[in-house]
Amino acid sequence: MQKVTTFLWYAEGVEEAAELYTSLIPDSRILNVQRFGEGMPDGLVVVQFSLGGVEYQAMNGGPAANFTEAISLSVICDDQAEVDRLWDALTADGGEESQCGWLKDRWGVSWQIVPRRLLELQADPDPVRASRANQAMLTMRKLDIAALEAAADGR
Repeated sequence: MQKVTTFLWYAEGVEEAAELYTSLIPDSRILNVQRFGEGMPDGLVVVQFSLGGVEYQAMNGGPAANFTEAISLSVICDDQAEVDRLWDALTADGGEESQCGWLKDRWGVSWQIVPRRLLELQADPDPVRASRANQAMLTMRKLDIAALEAAADGR
C-alpha cells in the first residue's frame, strides 16, 4: 500500500465507479472493498483501487460533499483512439463534456483526457507553433490530435 493516496468521496455508486475506472486504464484493479454494517451509516462502502499502478481510496459517504474541478484525474493518452475510448466511456450515462480535454463523469469526478502529442506540441522549440497548438486546444472540448497538429503547422 502507498503511504499517501487520494481519497474520493462519492454520494453513491463508488463500486460501480471503481469498476468502470479499472476497466478503462491498463494496469488497474480493485484492491479491496469494505462494506460497513451495524452502527454505521447505511450504504457505507470503502473501495481501494489502483489506476495505472497508482492507488486510490473511495467511499460512498452520502451527499455531504461534492466533487469540483479543483481536483481532477489526468490521463496521458498515446493516440486518438485512446482519447476517444476514454472520453466516450467517461461521458456516457450522464457524464458532461467541458473545455480543453476536461470532462466530468456521471459521479461528478473531473478528468483531463490529454493526448501525449499535445504535450509535445506545447513544448515545441518554435513558440509560434506551440502557441497555435494551445490556441486550437482552447477551442476544443475533446482534444483532436490531427486538428492540434494542423493548427501548429498553420493549416
